[in-house]
Amino acid sequence: MHGDLKILTGSSNPELAKAICNHLGCQLTPAVCETFSDGEIRIEIGANVRGDDVFVVQSTCAPVNYNLMQLCLMLDALKRASVGRVTAVVPYYGYARQDRKVVPRAPISAKVVADFLTMAGMNRLVTVDLHAGQIQGFFNTPVDNLYAAPVILEYLRDIKDDVVMVSPDAGGVERARAFAKRLNAGLAIIDKRRDKPNQAQAMHVIGDVKGKVAVVVDDMIDTAGTMVAAANVLMENGAKEVMACATHPVLSGPAIERLNNSAFSKVLVTDTVPLGDKLENCEKLKVLSIAGLLARSIHNIHTESSVSVLFV
Repeated sequence: MHGDLKILTGSSNPELAKAICNHLGCQLTPAVCETFSDGEIRIEIGANVRGDDVFVVQSTCAPVNYNLMQLCLMLDALKRASVGRVTAVVPYYGYARQDRKVVPRAPISAKVVADFLTMAGMNRLVTVDLHAGQIQGFFNTPVDNLYAAPVILEYLRDIKDDVVMVSPDAGGVERARAFAKRLNAGLAIIDKRRDKPNQAQAMHVIGDVKGKVAVVVDDMIDTAGTMVAAANVLMENGAKEVMACATHPVLSGPAIERLNNSAFSKVLVTDTVPLGDKLENCEKLKVLSIAGLLARSIHNIHTESSVSVLFV
């Protein structure tokens, strides 16, 4: 076993880090994360970490580049402070949608981020519901890609009506099927055609949703265009009620307005990304915490126990 367990956090999601500490029965290790007047970031670790087993909690959500740079500087500071081992706990991994070249002369940004974290001194990565599982192969260090499904399933099991899990596109079928299997629910797929980036048009439903509670499941909600289009086509096909669930509430641009005006009765998300005022502006949002899941993974890693028991 490595040295003492210590939890640090950047400024992206301190409330989640505090909740993790509450589950673990420990205190956050102090760290200074400030911004100079010219925009540069100042980092200082506020306690001795020599030989310790340190976990840095930092989602690389908006502002993505600032939070990513802050994380890299924290990792470097810990490395130079002779830390025993440092694990980056990145609940939301920014740039994950840029996992391959889709046009000539384009970067593979998810790989660049992996290189940044590794060069900065990270020994291990813990993340949640990577947009593309193959991103794990961009690292030469251990990667634990946890799934928020157990947290979301616990909520969905309380629904008494007939439920059908819906994938908003062909790429998410495996996720929707996993949910359906554990809920003993039906499965439906929405055939859609994407005309341009951040816009999606739902075409038709493959599967029976008539008279059922249709739950659209995805890894994230960004501008909510895909989700809202899915809700509309499901209602047109006779769904009794439509809900949404997604791990990462990115909720950029017109997302909140779209969700407010949508056919969704409820939108389930987790706290991988802090919502701030967005939560107050959308009564349909219901936040489920993954702090317990992350705390268990941290405990198991620290005690050299299996992390795979947390996977579904």
